[in-house]
Amino acid sequence: MFKHTHPYPPFIKKDTTKLIVGTLPPPRFSTGQLLDKDVDFCYGSYYNSLWLYIDKIHNLGLRYDNSQEAIQQRKHFLIQNKIGVCDIVASAEREKIDASDLGMTNIHLRDLIGYLLKYPNIDTLLFTGGNSKNGPEYFFRKHIKDYNISLKLVSKITPKIHQFMLPNAVNTVDNIKADLFSNKKVRLIKTVSLTSGSGAANIAIGSNPLYKQLKAKDPSFNTFDFRVMQYSEYF
Repeated sequence: MFKHTHPYPPFIKKDTTKLIVGTLPPPRFSTGQLLDKDVDFCYGSYYNSLWLYIDKIHNLGLRYDNSQEAIQQRKHFLIQNKIGVCDIVASAEREKIDASDLGMTNIHLRDLIGYLLKYPNIDTLLFTGGNSKNGPEYFFRKHIKDYNISLKLVSKITPKIHQFMLPNAVNTVDNIKADLFSNKKVRLIKTVSLTSGSGAANIAIGSNPLYKQLKAKDPSFNTFDFRVMQYSEYF
């Protein structure tokens, strides 16, 4: 059994307004066996990299290697754009050493609500995947049940958007529930369930009506272009 522990602490600053929420990077990031094009930072896998889409959107000219410069480039972008990263899974166990979310067992979650309370400027969560089993939205829904919080659907069009109310102060769980009940000191937080960057998500993209429409108009349009189009609104 492989104990898969998240290798990176949350990357959040005082003025962070958007928070990227995934699950776990591939096991090689925890064991230190990175590939040549991997970057030793959040979403550093070259073959399932959020940074490829962000790079395309902003024409950043990012490096894709194990250098410190590559790490600093990504940190600079996040800080400049008030974006943070806080994956929801702290650790999990795996029978098979791969990056599959479904392969995770004995899962321990980070206290994401606790981070939201600590950083009151955050108003948007960007899930790198939807509500499929062991995805970031799936885990977040489980997590917020402990706080008696639920998501309200705002838009069912991909990427799905939800919202929820949260007290704008650091409180105990009991006080959070009381504040929500009395509607005092609450702030509205939006969640956006982006299409995952994994290859498996390409199947879902292929059946998306908008993708089919755009593909019919331009045969060269592909799943990478679709993600760039979707992500550009939020990054």
